[in-house]
Order: sequence, then structure tokens, then C-alpha cells
Amino acid sequence: MRGETKDLNDVTRKSASGSFVQLADGVTHYELNPPLPEGGGLGVRDVVLVHGFSVPYFIYDPTFDFLTQSGFHVLRYDLFGRGFSDRPRARYNLDFFVKQLADLLDALRFTYHPRRGRRLSLVGLSMGGPIASAFAVRYPERVDKLVLIDPIGVKPISFSPMLKAAKIPLVAEAVLGLVGGDALIKGIAGDFFDPSLVGHFIERYKVQMQYKGFLRSILSTLRNNMLGEFMNVYKGLGKIDKRILMFWGRNDNTVPFDHSNILRAALPNVEFHAIENCGHIPHYEKPEEVNPTLLEFLRKE
Repeated sequence: MRGETKDLNDVTRKSASGSFVQLADGVTHYELNPPLPEGGGLGVRDVVLVHGFSVPYFIYDPTFDFLTQSGFHVLRYDLFGRGFSDRPRARYNLDFFVKQLADLLDALRFTYHPRRGRRLSLVGLSMGGPIASAFAVRYPERVDKLVLIDPIGVKPISFSPMLKAAKIPLVAEAVLGLVGGDALIKGIAGDFFDPSLVGHFIERYKVQMQYKGFLRSILSTLRNNMLGEFMNVYKGLGKIDKRILMFWGRNDNTVPFDHSNILRAALPNVEFHAIENCGHIPHYEKPEEVNPTLLEFLRKE
């Protein structure tokens, strides 16, 4: 694809912070702070951050820094196809992403031990919402709490003409071969309520686009319905005994705010917070409002 000029390998990854681990489906880029105690296991309170459709783990900068400073072990990672994680040739569907999360936690020896007072909380942003929720439904013994931030999956996301074309085989490859990821970059601005935050954000986003396989992975994610409906997952989540916190930007142009009403009905245990004058990523755009509520929820017994 146009603009993808570099291979992801040990040499090019030297420019990245964080760490790397080989999983069954490829290398995953992650950051864990502070490190787990020698011999593995969890600390008393541990949080795993799952990002969304195309922005890699830097989307969690304010959350990661705040929670580590608040005494949590915090893990964030790049989904396959994004950031500095591998771009394997695979079906980028829900099973694929849930498996990556499970494999990563196993590789880093994350284990939930409720009798020892150890707690594992998952935070899922946008597309990370159904990934984290499906993980909790499939592995309820491993998850204590769940935080959803403007999650997708209540109804299919409305596509731009460019993204609609991306679901048509051969057509998308031809179009993206000419325009590269320009459509993705333009769409990012719509995630913000405050336009002053967009420029710096896009410059950081572009870094991953240099590496071969990025747009192919994005296409596979679209074609495997990862921006579709996942109400079956959320209804399953609502049937298990998990404490859930949900944030939603009132001015979200990506996942409409009224989707929150449908999701709240499916999650009877949810604690809900609307963030005013805010777009699709309230934890990033309004951390001063989100972080205190997040901290109170995670610390609550």
C-alpha cells in the first residue's frame, strides 16, 4: 500500500518504547508498569487497557500514567495490525483479538487469584469494548471489573463512502493503493470535540502507517465485521456478575450517544457517566473528569 515503506523487525522496532513478546500469532508490542513481581502473578490491583479500531496504545497515555502513579500495575498493548505489533495474514475478527489478549496475559503470567486479594480489571475503548467484554464472558474467572469507554457494537458503525468501499474485495485495494490511509486520518478529527488536540494526535498516529501490512490489517478488520453489532456479547456480559463502569462522550460523532441507552439496558449492573463537551475518546480529551471516577471505581471493593 502507498506509504508503507518499512518492515517491522528487530531493527525498526528499536525506535519504539515498551517491550515485545512472541505470541502464537505474532509479536505483540506492550508496556507494563511497574513490572510484575519476579516469578509472575499479579499485584493487588491490575489493569489491562485495550485500545480501539486503529489508534495504537498511545491513546491511553493519560490513563496509563495516572493509574501507574496511583499504585496499579497497568498493561497496555498494540492490537495485531496496529502500532508496533505484527501484521499477520489472518482474519481480524473478534476471536482473533480475544485470543491475542488471552495469549498475552498467559505469556506475561497474569493470573486472577481472588482468594489472594488479586484483582484484574479490563478497560475497553471503542472496538476494545467488545474485545474486553467477550474476554470477560469467555473467561469470567479471570476478570474482576470491566470499564467500557464509548464502546462500539450496539449497532453497526455508519461508514464513510471510503470505508464502505473498503469492504469490497479488490476495489478497496485499488483505492487504498492510491490514497493510502488518508481516509483514516481524516476520520480521526471527528473523534474530538476540541480541534486543538487533533494535530499532535495525527502526527503520532502516522508513525504506524509506515510499516507494511497496516492497511491490509485494517481492511481485514472491516471485512470481518469488527465495526458491526455485538449485542450478543453485551447481553452475555449482562448475565454474569461483574462490576461495570461506562463512560460516553456526549458529543461522540463516531458512536452516537443514544447507543448508550440501549447498552445500559443490557447491562443492569453498569455505572454510567456521560462526559459533556466531549467526543469519542473522553479519557484522552477529558482526563481530569474521567480519571477520578475511574480511580474510585477500580479501588472500590
